[in-house]
Amino acid sequence: MKKHIVAEISYEFAFAVINLYKFLSTEKKEFVLSKQLLRNGTAIRALIREAEHAQSKKDFLHKINIALKEANETEYWIDLLKDSFYISAIEHFDFSQKIKELLRLLISIVKSTKQSLSMDKSLPTVNYQLSIAL
Repeated sequence: MKKHIVAEISYEFAFAVINLYKFLSTEKKEFVLSKQLLRNGTAIRALIREAEHAQSKKDFLHKINIALKEANETEYWIDLLKDSFYISAIEHFDFSQKIKELLRLLISIVKSTKQSLSMDKSLPTVNYQLSIAL
């Protein structure tokens, strides 16, 4: 089965975040911001993985929305790390491009899932009953 692009990109991003965390904690001795980045940046893929096995479209949408929130918060931590001079402008640019791509993909998934859910609601429901003639 072919993996979805958002799954691949979010996994690669999580891996890059882990490496950045290692660098920040060992080389820069920065533990607070980097730990937040690690939590949020790796949670994105974990939530996408959960969404892959959602019990319903609503459950899927809920999990993807949480992944979107984590991605948004991750972008904040990346900006804060640059503004506090823990990462360079080049590192910031690289991570910003990656998280913006993830944000675009997640927003697109949320929009299309919401559309799909609204279309499902507009379809007439049929109540099937088994009738037994005596």
